Amino acid sequence: MQSYAPAPARHDGEELSPLTRLDDYTTDPFAGLFDSSTAGEVIECDSLLDTPGARRLFSLLAAGLPKSLYMYQLPLSQAAKPATGALGNDLVAFSSYSYLGLIGHPRLERAVGEAVRRYGTSTGGARLLTGTLELHLELEEELARFLGCDAASAFPSGYDANVAAISALFGPQDVAVVDHFAHQSIWAGVRMAGCEVQRFRHSDVDDLERRLWEIREAGARRILICIDSVFSMDGDVAPLEEIIALKRRYRAFLLVDEAHSLGALGATGRGICEDQNLDPREIDLLTGSLSKAVPSAGGFIAGSLPLKIYIQHGSAPYIFSGAMSPANAAAALEALRIIQDEPQHVARLHENTRRLHDGLAQLGLASGNPKVPLVALVLGDEWRTYRWARRLLNQGVFVSAITYPAVSPRLARLRLCATAAHQPEHFDRLFSGLAECQAEEG
Repeated sequence: MQSYAPAPARHDGEELSPLTRLDDYTTDPFAGLFDSSTAGEVIECDSLLDTPGARRLFSLLAAGLPKSLYMYQLPLSQAAKPATGALGNDLVAFSSYSYLGLIGHPRLERAVGEAVRRYGTSTGGARLLTGTLELHLELEEELARFLGCDAASAFPSGYDANVAAISALFGPQDVAVVDHFAHQSIWAGVRMAGCEVQRFRHSDVDDLERRLWEIREAGARRILICIDSVFSMDGDVAPLEEIIALKRRYRAFLLVDEAHSLGALGATGRGICEDQNLDPREIDLLTGSLSKAVPSAGGFIAGSLPLKIYIQHGSAPYIFSGAMSPANAAAALEALRIIQDEPQHVARLHENTRRLHDGLAQLGLASGNPKVPLVALVLGDEWRTYRWARRLLNQGVFVSAITYPAVSPRLARLRLCATAAHQPEHFDRLFSGLAECQAEEG
């Protein structure tokens, strides 16, 4: 079975219009599989896909495709900038987390080209053996300096970094206390480590302290607290200073995932510690992504030099995964240098963050923490969320509908992201589209 091909479709010998091609995709991106089938017909009893998760997904697809509501994996025909395109349509993207708008920056393109010419397209090995390049060491040194840590290790993805950090250092005899809304990679890490896991209510320091006290009273040997600095589905910021105080009081360790604050928070984009005037050395494990404000693909763990040495010799994702490609390492390294050399990108992001929040407030739509460029526009019902995303797409505005299991049932939302590259006319188009969504629903 073939997936949807973005070549021009034809009907009665005529090439279809771009909007028609977009309608075709949102109605049938799966080669007609659901044209006359229900989920029960597609999934045979006792087959490989006869699982609750697959049945729920296929039921949603069977119900939503006739309404032209499928907007995932939309095949972009241009770079993922604010002004982009898909299937012949010009679109304004408002869910990209390229916060600093550096995709396509000429310095990045030159750095990537030079890296490919010098090192090729792959390292041909895992980092521990034959896959380490001079470029990786430069990137790790630059990351450590930028973050204010003693050392850093680069990974092929931010997901790998969290799994590596937790599974290499903690085990079944330890307890992980995890924010209820922490990123899925953190949950994967604690499951792989086999830790006893306790959730604490989202950003609730009183609930966190209660759990830490109970765990210490029960005689736990080691405790790990896990949080995001900016929570990827809600756009709010962790109360880090209070959590660090609790970490000290209860002799716990702390992991902070900086994926959505690196480049986005702080006067110079150095993340939550700069924003809250805290010492990053108070954090035992500082992790993050190199695919958001830093427009590459990769992740990192930062902390002490002994931590780096152990992680690089004792974590499965570092030992058994292919190394970050030369192109991605070069892009990440040059992006960190651009952020420091060209502070206007961070300044523009902060300006556009205010513009996004102000515009949503004028529409009567709640927008969360005004410092954060990521906004969760909670609409509740998942079908309502799909309809709003589809109406916006008809008006040339591409936003992501976030539903269960990424968020809790009945908390579906549109995820909006401001970037430094958005222009005033882009915001006008977004706000106009949202106003029309409101009007159509009364």
